[in-house]
Amino acid sequence: MKKTSTRLADGRELIYYDQRDDSVRDAVDRRPLDPTVTTSEVRRDPLLGDSIAVASHRQGRIYHPPADECPLCPSQGDRLSEIPDSSYDAVVFENRFPSLAGDSGRCEVVCFTSDHNASFADLTEEQARLVLDAWTDRTSELSHLPSVEQVFCFENRGAEIGVTLGHPHGQIYAYPFTTPRTALMLRSVAAHKEATGGENLFDAVLERELADERVVLESEHWVAFVPYAAHWPYEVHLYPKRRVPDLLALDEEARTEFPQVYLELLRRFDRIFGEGEPPTPYISAWHQAPFGALEEFEGVNRDDFALHLELFTIRRTSGKLKFLAGSESGMNVFINDVPPEFAARRLREVASS
Repeated sequence: MKKTSTRLADGRELIYYDQRDDSVRDAVDRRPLDPTVTTSEVRRDPLLGDSIAVASHRQGRIYHPPADECPLCPSQGDRLSEIPDSSYDAVVFENRFPSLAGDSGRCEVVCFTSDHNASFADLTEEQARLVLDAWTDRTSELSHLPSVEQVFCFENRGAEIGVTLGHPHGQIYAYPFTTPRTALMLRSVAAHKEATGGENLFDAVLERELADERVVLESEHWVAFVPYAAHWPYEVHLYPKRRVPDLLALDEEARTEFPQVYLELLRRFDRIFGEGEPPTPYISAWHQAPFGALEEFEGVNRDDFALHLELFTIRRTSGKLKFLAGSESGMNVFINDVPPEFAARRLREVASS
């Protein structure tokens, strides 16, 4: 992998990730952009103990542009985009309309391929490995920023999810705090560790899932399963079999095997609802240990956390979506219409090959 860092016309950082070491990335951003102005502010809720970001400048972000005006495609002639070069393998740049900025963290966009009409599932194993390397590199770089406590790499796919740009891409949020979902996991890990005299909760969960009927696919270094208490109609968790706290700690064997396993999983997701159905909308989310202090989670350190990816769709059946209604949105109590055992069986049936 070759990494080339440059700057856009408004000063934002852009980084090319290339498979070839002889790639030259010297194109200049020719757009007459003013410096970016952000109003991101993090506010803490005193009752719930969590934090929200207020970012009014995002009201002006680009919304469903036509394909020939996509800002994530390479620049061509007089059609200038966020990527100055006329081609790329993978690229990461600072979001022009970030939810988090400055002392409140950082937001980046990850373009998986220059092909506007592709999806992550269409990538080759070599391309998917390049994206994994980019995620890992950005996790490393962002973790060293003084305002950052946790790095979150994710992809939103599909208009039903709320995606406003159709080009295959994901995002990276670098939070100035430990996210509420991660904090819940860490508290559960701490309680289990104390109650069992030191047993790791992630290890116990993985052992239970490996022995049950909800495993979707398994390889030498990875296992994918529908969790016992799945929140979403079709939800799969992908774990490396060797517990590591973050992407940085994955060994080469797991890195090499990841593209094959993950691409197979994504392709199965697109086949859940049968031939002729539109691509399955999904969220794919990497969960990594925070880089900040963990004193509030007594007896827990970073190595107690287990890196994993959670992949889920809001489509519950053909033509029908799972909306977050009163119980989910009002009380955070999910009601799942699809039994996890059925979801796992369906995902095993629709092998992509």
